[in-house]
Amino acid sequence: MDLRNLPESLSPHERCAVRRMKIQDNLDLNLSLLGTEPNRIGQAEENNCEQMFGSVPIPVGYAGPLKMTFSSGDTDSIHLPLATTEGALVASVNRGCKALSKADVKTSVIYHGISRSIAFKVSDKESRLPAFIKDKKNQWKKIGQATSKHLQIIHYEIDEADDYVFLTINGDTNEAMGMNMITIAAQEIGNWIAKHGNCELITIAANVDSDKKPSQRTHDKGRGYEVTATCSIGFSICSDVLKTTPEEMMKVYEAKLKRGSKIAGAIGTNLHAANIIAALYIATGQDAAHVTEGSLADTSCRLLSSRELEIEVRLPAILVGTIGGGTALPAQHQCLDLLLKPTTSLSRVQQLAESIGGAVLAGEVSLLAAQAAQKLASSHKKLAR
Repeated sequence: MDLRNLPESLSPHERCAVRRMKIQDNLDLNLSLLGTEPNRIGQAEENNCEQMFGSVPIPVGYAGPLKMTFSSGDTDSIHLPLATTEGALVASVNRGCKALSKADVKTSVIYHGISRSIAFKVSDKESRLPAFIKDKKNQWKKIGQATSKHLQIIHYEIDEADDYVFLTINGDTNEAMGMNMITIAAQEIGNWIAKHGNCELITIAANVDSDKKPSQRTHDKGRGYEVTATCSIGFSICSDVLKTTPEEMMKVYEAKLKRGSKIAGAIGTNLHAANIIAALYIATGQDAAHVTEGSLADTSCRLLSSRELEIEVRLPAILVGTIGGGTALPAQHQCLDLLLKPTTSLSRVQQLAESIGGAVLAGEVSLLAAQAAQKLASSHKKLAR
């Protein structure tokens, strides 16, 4: 099937329709429910999806409001658009929001930048390439940064393995998530180092950055935005909203997160952080595959003498943007407008990262309570079947 050579006069919506009809005719299928609407397609057919022939509707549920204090000191209530087909998820996060809005949720953030690793092969294991990269850092940084007016290289690391040298660069990509931006810069940097550093450029995506893959390195060192969200839940909130006690929640934490995760060899000890991250990523036009790094979150609990349960979630790698990718698509753009508050002093992208941290904390608290009250199975039976 030739799905590319279409009349130039066709609109994006019409091109999708022609492709869909060609596929239907060739495969003898009915694909009518994948039809698009002109006012909702945006630039997806040109910028986001090659050979686009339709779209799949994903339900979006509302959870909130969630009152939280951002790292800037601004306090506000946020509203969460959760794109999911998993019954009970939105209800669970919504209950978590209700509980946490009665607590004091605070977020903090470290920005590591987006990373890309470059692999070089050297002829001698005692190569001077690492020293060359360090000595010439000003030159290759300037070359990389020249590829985009929005890019600043803020950190780099060098690793060696056998006759390979790996350079990992971390860039500040402003309001964009920045994977394309840092990749283009990495190509120019790799070309320059290979030309002047007596080495062979093997690849500009060498897995040390662990893009869209779980790794201990990302878990420990962070990537993109490292967000921490904390709160203390009193006995009355546990009893009235979560229908359990701090002590029972602590029991689940000790068994599930500390022991169960260790037996499994888990990288990231959380309840279901990926659920909330995936739902928000999809709704707001992020690269959904980065939920892999999001799943590396750690949730920890501490029972205080006042019968309060202190809960903290550390998310080492939240990879988000508010420009580029799918964020400009009409529906996703509206979800961003729903979630982000113009009243905070944070940038929109940092506010998004911290909001995801607060949302994950709400989801973790609610599921921890459901398991403590032995309500996990019954809630899914009621809401998800």
